Amino acid sequence: MKKIFLAAAVASIASVISFSGFSDAPAVGAIELPKLPYGENALEPVISAKTMGFHYGKHHKAYVDKLNSLLKDSPLKGKSLEGIIVASAGKEDMAGIFNNAAQAWNHSFFWKSMKPAGGGEPRGKLLELINKSFGSYAEFKKQFADAGAAQFGSGWGWLVQDGDKLKIMKTSNADTPIAHNLNPLITCDVWEHAYYLDYQNRRGDFINAFLDKLVNWDFAEANLK
Repeated sequence: MKKIFLAAAVASIASVISFSGFSDAPAVGAIELPKLPYGENALEPVISAKTMGFHYGKHHKAYVDKLNSLLKDSPLKGKSLEGIIVASAGKEDMAGIFNNAAQAWNHSFFWKSMKPAGGGEPRGKLLELINKSFGSYAEFKKQFADAGAAQFGSGWGWLVQDGDKLKIMKTSNADTPIAHNLNPLITCDVWEHAYYLDYQNRRGDFINAFLDKLVNWDFAEANLK
């Protein structure tokens, strides 16, 4: 009798575990909107609380809600967010699932790519890899900012690890490095909703502010393989 009760309790707890955004473990039940790693006003004045309120509370939440709706009758229901992205990538009949799953994942990764009083030059192993891959931090910063500014329309700028080298890549709309077997270290969201309330059409200023004052190099180094 005790064993039956214990099994039921474990099942009940498992059913309400929320998705962290980065776990490889299979998700149980619905994908959930992860909590921000800081308050909505914590990145001011670089990113305003008003922007964060719309970006996280409306845009990110809408992707999660839409994904759960699309997964109701899908064979992908119950998989991890990463598993859903990989399984749906490049499949026309699953484009809606991929777009919303990838956007949900990308946003979770973006929030963790920033921290209050972040930015500046990294140290240690990450700086060594940046110098090896780009020649200097200054050259990395220029290439990263240029890539994000040059992304036509909506998308993302990324620093990724490809084997023993680091690369800068940009992706359109919901596309994400994990759909291309690359290891992302940081990302900057260059969709207009990420910066327009604060920077209007000055996307380049937003990207440079992200690098100078917000980027979370501790998170990036923790993602190295």
